[in-house]
Amino acid sequence: MSDYYGTKLRLSIYGGSHDIEIGVRLNGLPAGEQIDKEALLQFMGRRAPGKASYSTKRKESDTPVFLSGLDEQNRLTGDPIHAAIYNENARSSDYNNLADIPRPSHADFAARMKYGKDVDLRGGGHFSGRLTAPLCIAGGICLQLLQKKGITIGAHIYALHGLLDTPYPLVSLTPDLLNVTKNRTFPVLSDEAEEKMKEEIEKARLDCDSVGGIVECGITGLPAGLGEHLFYGMESRIANIVFGVPAVKGIEFGNGFACAQLKGSENNDPFILKDGVVQTKTNNAGGILGGMTTGMPLVFRAAIKPTPSIAKPQRSVNLATMEETTLVIKGRHDPCILPRAVPVMEAAAAIAIMDALLEEDKWN
Repeated sequence: MSDYYGTKLRLSIYGGSHDIEIGVRLNGLPAGEQIDKEALLQFMGRRAPGKASYSTKRKESDTPVFLSGLDEQNRLTGDPIHAAIYNENARSSDYNNLADIPRPSHADFAARMKYGKDVDLRGGGHFSGRLTAPLCIAGGICLQLLQKKGITIGAHIYALHGLLDTPYPLVSLTPDLLNVTKNRTFPVLSDEAEEKMKEEIEKARLDCDSVGGIVECGITGLPAGLGEHLFYGMESRIANIVFGVPAVKGIEFGNGFACAQLKGSENNDPFILKDGVVQTKTNNAGGILGGMTTGMPLVFRAAIKPTPSIAKPQRSVNLATMEETTLVIKGRHDPCILPRAVPVMEAAAAIAIMDALLEEDKWN
């Protein structure tokens, strides 16, 4: 399976949703850096399940156990980090009726066609959103290291089933604004949006359904010129890891697809001087030109599909009998994964930025 990411920073994720453990191996981080374990646990807690009515009722502490890479003082040793999370609350019996019946919009059918009938699909197996927990271990560490270099990454729910939060300002985005949602139980900037979005999630839950939306992620403090053109541009690096997050179906940078409706004179970002520094008056490009950073805030948005595990009856096919059938999915599932996807986007962005900085020897 293709579970590696990075060039200078090498990331791999292993395990399945109902295995004894899931985990991450991360190689290439600079030795000697201090890691705040409490801050890491707090970050992991933002993604953890079972903490709200709009979250799955599966209870997992998601506490990482470091098997290598950190010393007794929580400093990076330079050895590969190996961290495990032990699954505590899996209920594999909920998936007994799914052995031969693929769940609509899950990886079940494609995975069985590729790996055969013995592929582990309990709770989604290796294809589950549960694997974003070890991703957040790696990303949480990278977030701390980047913050020491003056690089801040934050995210929020930009849209939920058509309801909009206050968008990030593309030009004047600040670290303070990026940090706002990190202390909120529901990661939006607007109190009004929070109330309406929670109501929409509850409606979907009571109707045995789910809703999706868009997560917006911003990054400040990046140097100009980070990244490459063609296949290793910053858009490519970020998109690569973001699409590794289950449920992501689209990504855009800056004004994204909206630029297709504009003239060049409207979409172009004029260059200006501000306090002797070259900047752009607007930031429709989202902080990236030709695959390289401009020094302006880097902003992207990821579209998250509705949770495919819903309690409504759905049509499927029994692959053992090759007959159409009706499927009712059991188990504990999020009516909306957007709140828990916000820290995952921050983690993914941090890993991509860290890898680019290390590859170009721009860390020290």
